[in-house]
Amino acid sequence: MTDSDDALLPLDAVRPAASSKDTKGAVVPAPERPVARVAVDSPLPHLDRPFDYLVPAALHETAEPGVRVRVRFAGKLVDGFLLERVDESDHEGRLMPLERVVSPERVLTPEIAGLARAVADRYAGTFTDVLRLAIPPRHAKAESETPKPDRSTRPDAPEGTDVQGEGAGSVEDGEGGGAVGGVRGGESAWDAYPMGPSFLDALRHGRAPRAVWSALPGALGWARPMAEAVRATLDGGRGAVVVVPDGKDVALADAELAGVLGPGRHVALTADLGPAERYRRWLKVLRGQVRAVVGTRAAMFAPVAELGLVAIWDDGDDLHAERLAPYPHAREVLGLRAHRTGAAMLIGGYARTAEATQLIAGRWARPIVAARTTIRSLAPRVRPAGEDAELAKDQAARQARLPSLAWRALRHGLDGGGPVLVQVPRRGYLPALACRHCRTPARCVLPPTRTLLAPPGTDASPAVAPSGPSSGFPGGGGEARGRAGGGQDLGRPPGGPARVPSGIAGGGQEARHLPGGSSRPASGLAGGQEAGHFPGGSSLAPSDPAGGGQEVLHLPGGPPEDPVRRGESERGFSGDPDRQGPPGSDDRARHVRPGSGDSGREVVGEGVSAALPLELAGTPAASCHGPLALRGGHAAPYCRWCGRVDAAWRCPSCGSPHLRAVVIGARRTAEELGRAFPSIPVRTSGRDGVLATVPASRALVVATPGAEPVAEGGYAAAVLLDGWALLGRADLRAGEEAVRRWMNAAALLRPGAELVVLADAALPAVQALVRWDPITHAERELADRAELGFPPAVRMATLTGPAAAVRQMIDEAHLPAEAQVLGPVPVDDEGQERAMIRVRRTGGAALAAALKGASGVRAARKTPDVVRVSVDPLDLI
Repeated sequence: MTDSDDALLPLDAVRPAASSKDTKGAVVPAPERPVARVAVDSPLPHLDRPFDYLVPAALHETAEPGVRVRVRFAGKLVDGFLLERVDESDHEGRLMPLERVVSPERVLTPEIAGLARAVADRYAGTFTDVLRLAIPPRHAKAESETPKPDRSTRPDAPEGTDVQGEGAGSVEDGEGGGAVGGVRGGESAWDAYPMGPSFLDALRHGRAPRAVWSALPGALGWARPMAEAVRATLDGGRGAVVVVPDGKDVALADAELAGVLGPGRHVALTADLGPAERYRRWLKVLRGQVRAVVGTRAAMFAPVAELGLVAIWDDGDDLHAERLAPYPHAREVLGLRAHRTGAAMLIGGYARTAEATQLIAGRWARPIVAARTTIRSLAPRVRPAGEDAELAKDQAARQARLPSLAWRALRHGLDGGGPVLVQVPRRGYLPALACRHCRTPARCVLPPTRTLLAPPGTDASPAVAPSGPSSGFPGGGGEARGRAGGGQDLGRPPGGPARVPSGIAGGGQEARHLPGGSSRPASGLAGGQEAGHFPGGSSLAPSDPAGGGQEVLHLPGGPPEDPVRRGESERGFSGDPDRQGPPGSDDRARHVRPGSGDSGREVVGEGVSAALPLELAGTPAASCHGPLALRGGHAAPYCRWCGRVDAAWRCPSCGSPHLRAVVIGARRTAEELGRAFPSIPVRTSGRDGVLATVPASRALVVATPGAEPVAEGGYAAAVLLDGWALLGRADLRAGEEAVRRWMNAAALLRPGAELVVLADAALPAVQALVRWDPITHAERELADRAELGFPPAVRMATLTGPAAAVRQMIDEAHLPAEAQVLGPVPVDDEGQERAMIRVRRTGGAALAAALKGASGVRAARKTPDVVRVSVDPLDLI
């Protein structure tokens, strides 16, 4: 054969044989769909897209869509989820193979994957951030021990049930006839609502109604109607997801679902279950063994197959807002899920939010409301404090924390043989203190527990500051940033929490009763005096309950209390709404300690004042500056930030060692009520321990908002204390939140029981409670927000971070043409600023996309300064 003949041969015939070294170790691709698209676990927004990997032949059987995988990304082994497998890739280069399949369990369903993508786009977040919220961490033991479902029977049918015959009669009965968990349809809780039976009928027949439900008050509660809605959905052959605010509500719904559905028909998902049990229950839902789920906000992503109903109870509770990026709200996630899957949605609550009202105004949902006659027959009898008739009987009622009207309501309720409820907005004993003389909020003057930098030649270890006025800042170490009257501190010292409780016009409330550490001494409320002692020699001086005197805390080195001065300066609240503080507090709140000379300056604006030495202005604080509080009647004041005790505290502004109570917490209130009713047991429900239920026997139940236990048969009476603490918050939702918390507590009362609310009767929030008309209040709230341009009438996003980074991101973001930028403005003393961007509701998707793109550009540049992006946050103000 000649050379010319070689040119006529095929190319493969003249190509040299491949060496075994060239093919050694090469990955053999899968015979079918060899390309896997993987969502890599990366928090970087510019990498928020699926990546293509090669599926080895060895993983062909286990590498199915939805499984957890390990892949090599940027030279590291990272986790990921396999989204889908395709025949070819758009990538022209060589594909990296999958390292391994972590588990053959397909934990990411297509429905949840699409929902996670929609939530990430809605909140300008990343897909993997949403998956961290949607899919719990894997627990290998729980995964291996959970039995596989038997596909021969229906997943939601209990053992021993005839699948073909079950529920046939309930589906045909459109008005709720037939047995529902042992209760006849005529006794359904939805019969009290004109639209209730038709709502259940739509669920049974597979339709998708969307409703905003205003629940009736009384002993019937909300859990029973919710359970019947879930049962109707299961009768229609579909699944249900119910999301509630906290574990107490989960326990109530869990017990009601067990009674209505029967055992083994649902699961409850909460964070306190532990990783193994939580994952075990989540797997039951994933594998189709149960089709009804109730839980806290994490349950909004429960992988229920053939979803027919998503329900949320008390959507105004801030516990429904996720604290982790991208900060989604359970109501919005469930709304997206209902829209994508064609499921029904139920938004329930005793009160109504502006967001739910917006859904009704846009005709996306319909209201379910009972008749006014039914509401009046079940609602409690609300009496606000400060009525003219009561003031004529008791002149001190304008200033007292517990006027005679509240005492009578509690006494009559206890005489009736049932429990009574006292709601206190603040937890703890005395969570806020102030100087008795000048009303300056009591701040910690001790140095920080740890300093990173120290001047040359000094010891960097923490040291205790000397007692007396010389410690802290000279002449101005204590800030007087509260409103006139020393009610609260509105500033945030460096390194402190993001928000300090705020007061209102009128200043802090005064403790009018005896101090002490015992919960129930032999002496009554107006009995003898007792003195407590602080560690280090300080003392707690007794007050005179009969004269309405203020509790004064004596610290070492201070002058004795002047009873004449106490009598003229320590009074309760002023009933005049135009007065911005208690008597004698207008000038003393702006007082700068004599002797400070020209080294101090005073900043005064709208009743807020602060004293700060000029030489320290703009420099990091040398003191902790955390708020001081008391844990008990015989305890020394401690700092709520650094936790250290400061028994030798003196006011840095005036040098006085005396303290006064600005805010009274739930434990102190329980202590005072125990003295007033020595033969009645006192139960507390709050941060230290939440009670789900209480018996029907006589008892005083003191609870913080949201922790009120359910009483068997309902409470005989209730008192809502310190309405100013809820209504006076610097929050866009202050009025709406006050109505929600009040109505949640009032709904636990018996029909016609007396409810006393300590707030001005002329306020719209109080009127909504008196008339039990949250709908009108919500409609007015929505109209006001639409006029001012606040959510939900508009879409709004906030950018929080260093000043330069926030401004740079605003300049580089391709915002919609109609976007309005508000700010940025400082949010603390550490250089953090926040800007708000507002667009119309139709421009929300464009705004989220623009902000996500700008975040991706900053991440690609590896910019060190982090800017937090939050879409429609709850804390706008």
